[in-house]
Amino acid sequence: MANNVHKLRDKGADLEKITINLGYVDLGRIDLLVQEGFYSNRTDFIRTAIRNQLGVDGEAVKRSIVRHTLELGLRDYSRADLETVKAAGEKLHIKVVGLARIAPDVTPELALATIESITVLGALQASAEVKAALADRIR
Repeated sequence: MANNVHKLRDKGADLEKITINLGYVDLGRIDLLVQEGFYSNRTDFIRTAIRNQLGVDGEAVKRSIVRHTLELGLRDYSRADLETVKAAGEKLHIKVVGLARIAPDVTPELALATIESITVLGALQASAEVKAALADRIR
């Protein structure tokens, strides 16, 4: 029976939770649209509104990414990646729009030896120890 058990992917890996404050009138208007069946719930409405606005501003975002030489999407940094950087005597300047992940087996010492700076517009996933070690390098 144990052979049939498979670990499901962590639900939070693809999402970052945010909190917003809305006025009562705006919230009521959203609830009305949900009640009328235009959206399945408040979250569906808010995600749709955000995606629509990002589409409107899409060209500006693309130009900014090019100007700042940012990576777009998901960027993983494994222990092997950082050990290769260290062996080459180099340091990384991580710039990501989306999600940057530093592998759980990366030690604070290896991170300090290989990462000069981190700029993430989105979310950074790393162990608490690595985040603490790099605190002064995270912008």
